[in-house]
Amino acid sequence: MFTKILIANRGEIAIRVIRTCKEMGIATVAVYSEADRVARHVRMADEAYCIGPAPSNQSYLQMETIIDLCKKTGAQAVHPGYGFLSENATFARRLAEEGLVLIGPSPEAMDVMGSKIASKQAVESYGVPLVPGINEAIVDPEAALKVACQIGFPVLVKASAGGGGKGMRVVESEADFLSALQMAQSEARSAFGDDAVFIEKYVGSPRHIEIQIMADQHGNVCHLFERECSIQRRHQKLVEEAPSAVLTPELREKMGEAAVNVAKACRYSGAGTVEFLLSDNRDFYFLEMNTRLQVEHPVTEMIVGLDLVKEQIKVAAGEPLSFRQEDLSINGHAIELRVCAEDPYQQFLPNVGQVTTYLPPNGPGIRVDDCMESGMEIPIYYDNMLAKLIAWAPTREEAIERLRRAIAEYVVVGIETTLSFGEFVLTHEAFLKGEFDTHFIAQYFHPEEGPESRLSEEEKRGLAAAAAVLFHAQKAQAAAPQVQTESAWQKNRRQLR
Repeated sequence: MFTKILIANRGEIAIRVIRTCKEMGIATVAVYSEADRVARHVRMADEAYCIGPAPSNQSYLQMETIIDLCKKTGAQAVHPGYGFLSENATFARRLAEEGLVLIGPSPEAMDVMGSKIASKQAVESYGVPLVPGINEAIVDPEAALKVACQIGFPVLVKASAGGGGKGMRVVESEADFLSALQMAQSEARSAFGDDAVFIEKYVGSPRHIEIQIMADQHGNVCHLFERECSIQRRHQKLVEEAPSAVLTPELREKMGEAAVNVAKACRYSGAGTVEFLLSDNRDFYFLEMNTRLQVEHPVTEMIVGLDLVKEQIKVAAGEPLSFRQEDLSINGHAIELRVCAEDPYQQFLPNVGQVTTYLPPNGPGIRVDDCMESGMEIPIYYDNMLAKLIAWAPTREEAIERLRRAIAEYVVVGIETTLSFGEFVLTHEAFLKGEFDTHFIAQYFHPEEGPESRLSEEEKRGLAAAAAVLFHAQKAQAAAPQVQTESAWQKNRRQLR
């Protein structure tokens, strides 16, 4: 087992990894940009080093700087979290060349699954269902148009590299095809440096279902059931839950088996996620594989009782999986809301500024993975997700109510967040009934109407002042001398701090 791990990331995921390492007795090395000099993950790690200016291409994406730090500190492995270098095959190869371990899959697996075209070709021989289309890069637009006509419009033009909706166009008619193809290629070239695109049949009202898998270096692969990720804005997830409200045991078994086969198709090891589209008639199609830990991994952890980061580390150290498929079962229901610094009622416009007061909720079944603090400035250089609010309960209905209670308790003053959108989702009839798809926001969310509970600027200032008074009162109370009635254990614990 490793004795020291460098965490090549920031924010809540860096904190998440640090906590597991501490539980495993593994020392941690944090890296940070100049913008993150006083960040929580920096203070929590055993060692921390500045690796450059705020822009990520001058700091968190500096492969050689990170490798040099591993040598300097004696870290044997790197946990990349998600984003930044987490799916970079070149980085994985450089680590291997230096005798270091990436806590993730092989660069070969990343190469295959990092290309939507290559991944489709790899899984086809395993009988994994694919959306009808062209599973190779388009080189002849006129020939592609003929195929599109045979498939039937609407079709989807998609970039082979990257994600997040970039290089993607829904084409409704033959007349629009060639111009949409050119735009998709141009956007893909600009975003990913690769203009390869392909086409597939557009699935009109799909649900986005993903299967968590874990695989070791000894050929063992298990799936850890599904997550429902259909509520998205601009192809990016906002609300996730496990299990899905619509999968039957039979469909769950089929999709789990398909996900395992996807992992086998690229000889995968570590934690990964296989994403599927589920049509309204319950046919499912392979979409892509994410070769890293997912943002929404906590909901899986909550229903299966495993620490996925710990499992990642153990697999990377060469250990076999500590469980078999028959050992796993679903316990209860978990829902996650991504708390992002953006205003849902201004078209999810990113929001920057200072978090003047921050008080996260707690209580039974509530988990908050965050990096926020009172007084924290929100950097403009990175993803604006600041926290994940997760609720677990024995049933879906109870998990919904528990998450609503937690949202009501959550205090974030100084910036707008997606907490208000979470409240909207959790009270909407379509979500309560489990009858929704990836068009939930377009169909039901009307920002111009605004929430009934939306505060005026004057009310926000009043709330900020009240929250600040509460925060400083709690801080003063915590620092005040304790009364004589405290137990000896409490007194000793306080003196040991």
